[in-house]
Amino acid sequence: MNVISRDASNYAYVNARVKSRRAVLFDEDDYRTLMRMGTSEIARFLEESEYETEVNDLGSRFSGVDLVEYALNRNLAKHFDDLLQWSQGTLRDLLVRYFRKFDAWNVKTALRGVYSDTDSAEIEQDFIRAGELTDDTLAVLADADEVRTVVDALSETLFGPALDDAYGEFEETNSLVPLENAVDLAFYERLLKQVQGTSAGTREFVKFLQADIDFRNVRNAVRLARSGADLDPAEYYIEGGRLFEPTELDALADNWTELVARLRDSHYGNELADELDELDETDSLIAFEHALDAALLSYSEHLSHVFPLSVCPVLGYVLAKEREVDNVRAIARGREVGLTEEEIEEELVIL
Repeated sequence: MNVISRDASNYAYVNARVKSRRAVLFDEDDYRTLMRMGTSEIARFLEESEYETEVNDLGSRFSGVDLVEYALNRNLAKHFDDLLQWSQGTLRDLLVRYFRKFDAWNVKTALRGVYSDTDSAEIEQDFIRAGELTDDTLAVLADADEVRTVVDALSETLFGPALDDAYGEFEETNSLVPLENAVDLAFYERLLKQVQGTSAGTREFVKFLQADIDFRNVRNAVRLARSGADLDPAEYYIEGGRLFEPTELDALADNWTELVARLRDSHYGNELADELDELDETDSLIAFEHALDAALLSYSEHLSHVFPLSVCPVLGYVLAKEREVDNVRAIARGREVGLTEEEIEEELVIL
């Protein structure tokens, strides 16, 4: 099925439910409280929040940072499953397709874990079970003893052909970039094909998707330029955004000032003034990527206000919920290894 035709979408109902969920997301004060806690205290803090069920269910098997990690990921998957349960028609179709990005996340998590010889239990801990890959497939990925095994295990999935094509370049460079990019290309290519020429209900989704692709292209190009690897950023360009041709992005990747100026002059400029100022002021790759994350989150909120009866408020919530989980995870891991509050704060994205 390459087009979405059902029109029984219940936007008003789902967006009302989403609004109540957004209201209980952690704010800056919550994060500052968490940064002063140890990992066991963080778990107790979560137990007194809307993560209570997950912490209680997992508390007999895990403790400390492991309990926090598993509770976060299980809660995230539950919330996104709720969105699918509430949604109907085109809205549900769009969310099902968009949530395949968690399959992409899990594949890249497995590749990185196997490549770095990470324990399989640690790899599984980072999986987000909100996509379509089965638990059995994820277990095979986590238990793989080499990258080739991961690629072979995915041969019958949407990622299989792209990963197989990129494996030779991985062997030549010993870099995961070709494989990770192949995963992203497979996900976005499939998604774009499925929403082209569809009904009015999907037009707002395409606007969000274009922004997602634009910022991912910027991130990939800058990351490659800073890596020192002998890889051409133009080869890792994802089609479908509204900014930049591949060769143009290649030229801008190592010149942040011009890159930010181009973003400022684009259709993102008015809504992202503060985030672009932050991009302009940093020379750290991590800070740059966090600022891009903040920019996409801010843009999704802009789309939610402009198109309140659309998929945009739901997508904005998905990004915000992911960001909460990422922030709490960063705090727990930072406290576990003894980072200072200032060091942990650099890992957070807070609007």
